[in-house]
Amino acid sequence: MNLTYQEIVTSQSIQGNVIRRTPMELSATFSQMTGSKLYLKSECLQKTGSFKVRGAYAKIYSLSKEEKKKGVIAASAGNHAQGVAFASSLENIPCTIVMPLNASPAKVAATKSYGANVVLDGTIYDESWAKAQEIADKTGGQIIHAFDDEKVIAAQGVIGLEIMEDLPDVDEIYLPIGGGGLAAGVLRAIKTKKPNVKVIGVQSNAFPAMKKSLDSGKLQTVIGERTIADGISVKRPGEFTFKIINELIDDIVLVDDSQIVKAMFLLMERTKMVVEPAGAVSLAYLLEKKPSKGKKVVSILSGGNVDMYLLGQIVAKGLTEMGRMVKIFVLLTDKPGALKEVVDQISALSVNIVEVVHDRLSSSIPAGTAGVTLSLETEDQKHAQKLISYLKEKNIQFKIVT
Repeated sequence: MNLTYQEIVTSQSIQGNVIRRTPMELSATFSQMTGSKLYLKSECLQKTGSFKVRGAYAKIYSLSKEEKKKGVIAASAGNHAQGVAFASSLENIPCTIVMPLNASPAKVAATKSYGANVVLDGTIYDESWAKAQEIADKTGGQIIHAFDDEKVIAAQGVIGLEIMEDLPDVDEIYLPIGGGGLAAGVLRAIKTKKPNVKVIGVQSNAFPAMKKSLDSGKLQTVIGERTIADGISVKRPGEFTFKIINELIDDIVLVDDSQIVKAMFLLMERTKMVVEPAGAVSLAYLLEKKPSKGKKVVSILSGGNVDMYLLGQIVAKGLTEMGRMVKIFVLLTDKPGALKEVVDQISALSVNIVEVVHDRLSSSIPAGTAGVTLSLETEDQKHAQKLISYLKEKNIQFKIVT
């Protein structure tokens, strides 16, 4: 495969008014935090909540009438599933999506809402992919690959065209890499017209498959570890995507889950945008390393489909990561006014008490005492440290839980 710039331009015309041209705006908040002029390319606001619909629509649009009659098949646990299902509904063709048995019920429901036939099979993506191939062999349906396909890559490259049109003097672009479809397309678009613009890929350190492949000069498979960034948890990159990325990319860097949590939390609080873990990795790296001071930088936020239960955890963990939530355990004499004395000391520092949990019955609590766990909201790390120092000065016996 030799993807050309013209193929990307053609894909842009195909997308037309069907695919949303997502906004790209300068963020004053994140510019200040990183020391750069930081623009957010918000693919999290794309139809179906992810850039994946671009590639899915372009590929399905390109099929012949005979191929469309036989329908399409895909394997995915999330964004690609919804993109293929949505694109199939626009073309009014049969669509089967194989999703793992442990797929989020919300994502299964969203995929079904576009009219797709959802088959639950396998516990990991590889098993679902094998099932999709089995169905395709039986039905003659066309498999829509999530990233390793020329039409798909070209369609993702339209994001690069939009960036150049909206910010002609861009210096650097940071984007997530899983299988590599987004990166390969954007790289071909950007490097053809603006070879001096740096493009940096960001991966989770739990699944650094593309980075390891580039370091060794050939495709590598990683075992992978637990991470919240499931959207880029790819064990082995695509062959086509690897060739393009190996040729053109400036660097691939890594982030961990704690950095992703912080970026997601700040995006919600400061920009009011919900961005999924995989979609927030580029901003996570920029916030942590601040590598591009004084430059015009674009961070591609690739998706916004977050499980609601995870979102609740992100808020709680984000507050903790930023020193804005401190949980302490205090063992008090079980008598009237004991808790009030502690509360008064805490209130003196303008610390908000979010939750109080009493425990008199646990075996670890001595008779005549009461264990109290206090969840406390502070302004920042400095304020949290001031609280801890103050409690020690007042000889209040406590343990920090988080």
